[in-house]
Amino acid sequence: MTLVKPIDVEPAAQVGPVHFIAAGGSGMSGVARLYAQQGIVVSGSDQSDSTALQSLAQVGVTVSVGHDVANLGDAATVVISSAVRESNVELVEARRRGLRVWHRSAALAALMMGKRGISVAGTHGKTTTTAMTAVMLTEIGADPSYVIGGPLSSTGVSSAAGTGEAFVVEADESDGSFMQYPTEIAVITNVGADHLVNWRTPEAYAEGFRAFATGDSVRSVVINVDDPGSRRIATELVGQVPNLITYGESADADVRITDVEPSGNGVTATLTYGEDSGPITLQVPGNHNLADASAAYAAGRLLGHSHAECISSLERYEGTLRRFQLITDTAGIRVFDDYAHHPTEIRAALSAARRATEAGNEATGLPGRLIACFQPHLYSRTQDFHDEFGEVMTLADIAVINDVCGAREDPIPGVTGQLVVDAARRHGAREVEYVVDKYDLPQALNDIAQPGDLIITLGCGDVTIVGPLLAPLLAERPEAVSS
Repeated sequence: MTLVKPIDVEPAAQVGPVHFIAAGGSGMSGVARLYAQQGIVVSGSDQSDSTALQSLAQVGVTVSVGHDVANLGDAATVVISSAVRESNVELVEARRRGLRVWHRSAALAALMMGKRGISVAGTHGKTTTTAMTAVMLTEIGADPSYVIGGPLSSTGVSSAAGTGEAFVVEADESDGSFMQYPTEIAVITNVGADHLVNWRTPEAYAEGFRAFATGDSVRSVVINVDDPGSRRIATELVGQVPNLITYGESADADVRITDVEPSGNGVTATLTYGEDSGPITLQVPGNHNLADASAAYAAGRLLGHSHAECISSLERYEGTLRRFQLITDTAGIRVFDDYAHHPTEIRAALSAARRATEAGNEATGLPGRLIACFQPHLYSRTQDFHDEFGEVMTLADIAVINDVCGAREDPIPGVTGQLVVDAARRHGAREVEYVVDKYDLPQALNDIAQPGDLIITLGCGDVTIVGPLLAPLLAERPEAVSS
C-alpha cells in the first residue's frame, strides 16, 4: 500500500451514480450512507454480508455480497478504500471502462465542500473524539454532518447528514488520506508510531501530522500536550498556524483537566478554559476519555458555543460500539469489548478496565481478576510492535492471546500471535495462554473465568465475535441459572 495523494474533487451531487467497493467497511459504510441520503443512486458490494451492509440496504443502497463486474451497474464513480486491492475484479473493470475512481477520502471531501470541516486525527482516540464532537454538536442543536469510524451506541449508525454548518470527520492518517479534507479545525489527539508499512519511519509519520495541521484551509489546531509526540508538534506549530489550542492534564494546557475521579461506570473531573471552569462527568470511564472530551470541547468553543452548552452536551455522550462496550454481565462475570489495537490504546483500555475491576470488587466483595483477550491485527503491526504488545499485557492478571488477524495483508513468515505470547512472558506477565483459533476463545475464557472477573476482548479485527459467543456459555453456569 502507498500513501494516498490529495486530488481535486467535484461536489458530491455531480458524480453519481456511485458504487462503493468494500461498502461494509467501518469507514466506507458511513460515506455510502450520506451519498444515499443526498438522493444519489448508490450501490455497494463486499466480500461478506454484515450488519453495516444490511443497514445500507435499509436506506436505499443496492448491496451485493461478493465481487462481480455486474455490481458496477451504471456507476459513473467508483469509491474504494486502501484495503481494496488493484486485482479486485470490480476495480479492474472500472479502470477498463475509464470510470472516475476515488479513494474514500475524496468521496468524503466532496460531501464536505461548503461546510466548516472539523477533522480529527491521531494515532489513537480518533473515533471517540469524533463521536464526542458529533454528539456534543447534535445535543447543542447545531445539527452537524459527521462520519465516524464506528457506530454510536445511541443510534447504531456512524454518519449523518445535518443541516448545520459543521461537518465532523474522523481523519485517517494510516494511508495519508487525512490530507484530502477541507479542514478548518484540525484536531490531533496524539502522535505515536504506527502504520510504518506506509510511512516507513516514525519521523515521516510525525511529519504527516505537521503537514495536516498546516494545510491551506486550516484556521485552528486543537492538540493534546499530554502526549510527547503531539506536544513536540504543538511546540513546532507555535507561530505557524493562525490559532492553536492545547488540551490535557498538563499545567500549561489551554483546556485543562484536573481533579480526576472515577464516578460509577464513568469519570468526573474539573475542566478549565480561560475564565470558564467547572465539573464535567462522563458516562464512559478513563482519563483518555476525558482527554478526548477536552478536544471536543475545544472544537465546540471554536465554533462559538458556550462552556455550559459544551459541558452539558458532552455529559450526554453514551459511547460508540466497540469502545469499552459492555457485552454481558452474567454469572458475576462482566465481558467488555474494545477496538484497541495499538499498544497505547490497549494500555488506556486496560487501565480503565483495571479501575472497573477494582470498583466491582468493592461493590461485590469478590476478588475479581482482569482477563485480557487480545487479537493482534495486521502482520506488519505485529512485527513492529510485538514487544510493546507483550509488555502492555502485563497490566492484566491473565492474558489470552489469539493469532494474528491479517485482514488486508498477506502473512509474513514467522509473524504469529506467539511473538506476543513470548514477549508477554519475557516482560513478566502473570499468566499467559495462546489460543490460535478465535472460535476456541469463548470456551477458553469460560474455563478460566470466575465470579467477580472482568473480561475485555481487544482488537480491531473479528475478535468482536468472542463476547457474544461467550455470553450463552456464561448463562449456563450454575451461578447464572440459580439467580
